Amino acid sequence: MRIYHEINLADRSISSRELHGKDIIFAGRYLIAKTFVERGLARVDPLSPENLLIFSAGPFAGTTFSNANRTSVGCKSPLTGGIKEANGGGTFSYALGQLRIAGFTLAGASPDWVVIHFRKDGGIAFDDATPYLGKGNYAAAEMLYERYGRKVAIALCGPVGEYQGLLAGIAFSDKDLRPSRLAARGGVGAVMGSKRVKAIVVDLDKTPPFGDPRKVTDSIKRYTKMLREDSIVMNFYNKVGTMGMADYQNYIGGLPVRNFSAGQLADVSAGEVFKMGGDYIGELNTSRGGEQTHPCMPGCAIQCSNVYVDANGKEVVSPVEYETLGLLGTNCGITDPDDLAQLNYIANDLGVDTIETGATLAVLMEAGLAQFGDVRWMVDALAEIGRGTELGRLWAQGTARVGEHYKVRRVPVIKKQAISAYDPRVVEATGITMMATAQGADHTAGNLPRLKTREMDLETLLDLSLKQQIKVAANDSLGLCIFGQTVTNVNLEFLAEALNAAHGTDLTPAFFEELGRMTLYYEREFNRQAGFTAADDELPAFFYEEPLPPTNQTARFHGEQVHPMYDALEPATA
Repeated sequence: MRIYHEINLADRSISSRELHGKDIIFAGRYLIAKTFVERGLARVDPLSPENLLIFSAGPFAGTTFSNANRTSVGCKSPLTGGIKEANGGGTFSYALGQLRIAGFTLAGASPDWVVIHFRKDGGIAFDDATPYLGKGNYAAAEMLYERYGRKVAIALCGPVGEYQGLLAGIAFSDKDLRPSRLAARGGVGAVMGSKRVKAIVVDLDKTPPFGDPRKVTDSIKRYTKMLREDSIVMNFYNKVGTMGMADYQNYIGGLPVRNFSAGQLADVSAGEVFKMGGDYIGELNTSRGGEQTHPCMPGCAIQCSNVYVDANGKEVVSPVEYETLGLLGTNCGITDPDDLAQLNYIANDLGVDTIETGATLAVLMEAGLAQFGDVRWMVDALAEIGRGTELGRLWAQGTARVGEHYKVRRVPVIKKQAISAYDPRVVEATGITMMATAQGADHTAGNLPRLKTREMDLETLLDLSLKQQIKVAANDSLGLCIFGQTVTNVNLEFLAEALNAAHGTDLTPAFFEELGRMTLYYEREFNRQAGFTAADDELPAFFYEEPLPPTNQTARFHGEQVHPMYDALEPATA
């Protein structure tokens, strides 16, 4: 049994219900999309009290089941106007699970800024948030630890979220108490700010009860063993981390460089040194005493995170991830990882999405406000955004709105959300996912970065993209990090048995695809009700018109061709 809370922030009333069996398992991204469709919220103003903000934990939350403690955050996105689920790692769901909380919905808006405290004794307190307002995330987190103790997990609305800047995500604490694991995309932090919730604090307790605890414990051990025997997990994610993708994308020419005007920063085949990838950064960081293998959540065997240090061995930021290297780095003309790490720290302190922020800054550079690679200007621009000046608030509205304001031609967005660090002219299958998904230009909806697609036709690519999206949606709905997919997705009988042991269900392996398909169905239905059409799936014109060096490829597919992808999905039944 788990508890789900509905919290009305206007009068601070709480309605709680018990969840059992399948209702605990069908959570996360699925629960968000289903809730928003059933409640008919497609036409609400995303920053109004009528929008909901949902936090959902997976069925293994509160345990050391590897990579199973991700937190899904959902709302109608103020950035895209569509459905949004953004998930992050860290300890927030771990703490929720230990208090037997499956999730909670925040409705309405608080009359005053508040800290919500989920206490170990089962109570929920609403505390004054005034002391934390205007603080950067690191300072605010330390103040929260001083107030509530260090045996807690936190979710933070940063200073940009406070004034409802659309760059804002929601920062979760990692296992070392850093507020650096973000549910970043879609402006979820702005929705948290619109509800005047500065922070959510959850007490840590103990592993929650399960139907068959011995089988669950055995499942945890078996899953860890399978991950440690998987070559992709151990040789890529564990050894290099996500930053290793930068080396590959630079090699194939799919890396965003100087506002998507090139696909390669350094020609390594000609002897040029590429400093913005895992090969170079890993060696540099470990030689300084940094951690290149680090878990963001308790029990994770993948450990794809890192702790980046400076030349003196002092911590700068954790973690440096591929998407940040791409959008806040090479896309802005940054060529030195030390510069990127400093910018990454500032972005984390502000609580902003490094993808959207990097794309926005690059568009501003394209508009002539600075030269690509001007680190000092980028620092000043982030400070402007952090202070919430008139100019900073404009820039905090994100790539699409900034591009429109400055009349920039090359604005890399789909559904008004910045494209991730995979140029769709080269990484075509991921590009199709980003075009079609209701989530906006989000690679995590179904990333296929290594396919050699130029020999494939559209029908094949649509099929591959949809199959991957189904798998990802199921993982997101179970609170599982997708970096374990090479194990999870091919061991569905094991997964079903583990869930049955945990929650007394009788799932078969077929549940996994059902869960993913229903999630996509609900998301598509929400966006349809919100007014989205095939035109919203179109790439910006420059992707079709400008060949991308060094491959000199242009985009092949249009919105009207990818939009019917979800037509075959059956209406949801659960």
